[in-house]
Amino acid sequence: MLGWYLMRSGSIVILLGTLLSATLLCAQPARRAPGFSLPDVNNQQHDLQDYRGKIVLLEIMRTDCPDCAPFAKLLEQIQTHYGGKVAVLSITNPPDSPDMVRAFIKEMKITSPILFDCGQAAFSYVRPSPLHPSINIPHLYIVDANGIIRGDFEFDTGTLEIFRGSGLYKELDRLLAPKPPAKK
Repeated sequence: MLGWYLMRSGSIVILLGTLLSATLLCAQPARRAPGFSLPDVNNQQHDLQDYRGKIVLLEIMRTDCPDCAPFAKLLEQIQTHYGGKVAVLSITNPPDSPDMVRAFIKEMKITSPILFDCGQAAFSYVRPSPLHPSINIPHLYIVDANGIIRGDFEFDTGTLEIFRGSGLYKELDRLLAPKPPAKK
């Protein structure tokens, strides 16, 4: 159970209100994406199920994160490049407010929804543990058209190609490539 959470610039630290086992709860490849329904700045609900059939780029971000602004621009380019095949959803948590998000949207010219979470959706994706209690942001999950997480990328020096280069295009091209026919 999530007891409290604390956010710092560039990272989210989640404090657990109950003891968890020391089992590592990090994201596992090919797990089902946790469902959610979260409001955007206009109080419109966005349910992950509404995006089935598309690849969803689900970003956990902050409006004051220095690495989130350039990544937001890249996500806008990605969404334009892939059109209706890819949807971008960003999730922010307190202390981001509607006014802060509106200013970020205006400054960055964001067209994709930025959703408000109280920590539960982020918690269900990140699945923190005592061994891994915090994450770097931005944090990106690639959810395939069937609702399965196919990529989990935390911002750090080893993932710069995803967040600043062409690595995200390569990941999406791989997921969108036609599948060879099954052999009989």
